[in-house]
Amino acid sequence: MSGSDEVWMARAIDLATGRMGRTWPNPAVACVIVAGDRVVGEAATADGGRPHAEEQAVPLAGEAARGATAYVTMEPCGARSSGRTSCAQFLLDAGVARVVVAAVDPSPFAAGRGVERLRKAGLEVETGVLADRAAVLYEGYLHRVETGRPMVRLSEDGAGFDARFAASPKADLTTELTRLGEAGYTRVWVGPGELAEALSAQGLLTV
Repeated sequence: MSGSDEVWMARAIDLATGRMGRTWPNPAVACVIVAGDRVVGEAATADGGRPHAEEQAVPLAGEAARGATAYVTMEPCGARSSGRTSCAQFLLDAGVARVVVAAVDPSPFAAGRGVERLRKAGLEVETGVLADRAAVLYEGYLHRVETGRPMVRLSEDGAGFDARFAASPKADLTTELTRLGEAGYTRVWVGPGELAEALSAQGLLTV
């Protein structure tokens, strides 16, 4: 990893951060394609989770992507639930020579498969670049993968969250959150008060 890798990955993380709360049920991902010291294509996950970052950035880069480096905030998917072209395949078809990844995706459509597919095709792949900084992008997504529920945090204004969680403090909060997880929500918020206290008491509030 070089200092320039961190610079370009930071750019990708900033791009993805601006999409948080708008891409569920998919996480906010960004892809920055760099040739030499110039960005030739960049994009982040669109509203509603599609198109993915890579499938937008690759056409923008065009032929300039050949031999370039792609900086991706989350591991490119190795397969798609829809059966469409995977993000890993988009990068392969573009002819990029190197892929730098911040976080590995635990979902069944990636889980190392994207990285493995790229490496088997002869691309240089590096993972974990600025992983700590990128963690906020995926905390809700990973929480839903692991628990089936969206993550709940305290917030004053809900910026960057999928939605506000509204329920009676006396409700079955685990069930309510599971329903939201099934609907695709990954990261929801509550303000201070009785609901937040009830969530905390049941171990459902992330601090």
